Amino acid sequence: MSSTNLSRKVITYAAIAILTGIASVHYVSGVVAATPAAVPPAPAVDIVVLQPQEIRSWAGFSGRLAPVESAAIKPLVSGTIQKVLFTEGQQVKKGEPLFVIDPRPHQASVQRAQAQLATAQSRAKLAQDELTRAEQLIGAKLVSQSVYDSALSAHQVAQADVKQADAALNQAKLDLEYAHISAPISGRVGRAELTVGNVVEAGVNAPVLTQIVANDKLYAEFNVDEATYVQLVRNTKDVQAMPVELSLAGDTKAGYEGHIYAFDNRLDTNSGTIRARAIFDNKDGALTAGMFANVRLGSAEKVQALLVPERAIGTNQSKKYVLVVDETNTANYREVTLGDHYEGQRVIQVGVNAGEKVIVNGLSHVRPKSVVNPTVAVTKKSDEEDTRVASIH
Repeated sequence: MSSTNLSRKVITYAAIAILTGIASVHYVSGVVAATPAAVPPAPAVDIVVLQPQEIRSWAGFSGRLAPVESAAIKPLVSGTIQKVLFTEGQQVKKGEPLFVIDPRPHQASVQRAQAQLATAQSRAKLAQDELTRAEQLIGAKLVSQSVYDSALSAHQVAQADVKQADAALNQAKLDLEYAHISAPISGRVGRAELTVGNVVEAGVNAPVLTQIVANDKLYAEFNVDEATYVQLVRNTKDVQAMPVELSLAGDTKAGYEGHIYAFDNRLDTNSGTIRARAIFDNKDGALTAGMFANVRLGSAEKVQALLVPERAIGTNQSKKYVLVVDETNTANYREVTLGDHYEGQRVIQVGVNAGEKVIVNGLSHVRPKSVVNPTVAVTKKSDEEDTRVASIH
């Protein structure tokens, strides 16, 4: 075979190979183009199934502690302080002695009053005898009417003198009793403002010797705004059934439970608030009058409500919404009306129903009408039965 024919065959085979490769490329390209693009997986989201919860509405306020009972100890008789029978800060009981004012002048007054009473009683007996004789004599027509009238008047005066002397004796005994000053209430006594040897005067300008503050129970006094007051009282038959919780500033461990004692009888027009008093047992003795306290006031009655976490609520300009997952796992836009704030949750007043599934996270990558892969979120239940409000007034 000549070289010319060989060259022609090589060229022919090369052309066939090239054409075959081109055809293969076009075939593969067509197959790839005909294959549709892979569909991305549905985004995973957490949901909560709405169930009515029995909750109590709570509102927070700031207040001060005040004593239920307190007494400023003043002398009721004049004299020199002879004894101080307590130490500062001591816990005293009602009737326990505190001070002794020199009793000797008052003992002398008692003895003098006893003598005056004895004299008056003796004169009264004599006047009684004179009246008896005058009655006998006037019956026998032996004395004039004026003599009888004088005897009767003397008897009446003598009886009045006895009463006056008896009253003076009682006052003297009372002054002697007042010389021994005792605690009128149980509580913690303060310091002695005047000590042994000081002379005190009774009356309106009498000095304060010490003060006693009862610390077994204390009031928490705080101001409630008008709107909250109306909301709470309108749905409550007995305001004293309203529970109140108290915690001290900076102390999150200890809590105290009490109830409303009373609301004031008028609203303060300057502040638009009404004064409230709650009463608490000082169970550990840590509460002291004058302390600042955080107070949480609850409604007397519990109500049924639908709650969703704060993170489940989206904002569309001025509107609030949630995404509700239907039976086809499609996220649906739902505008809602919100109620009160609670710890990490909000009451939904309008827009959702019990049993519906609300997306609680992933709002940023979920669009309405899109399919999602829902998982029921596990919520940690509080040990407490009630849901607490987070705001502080």
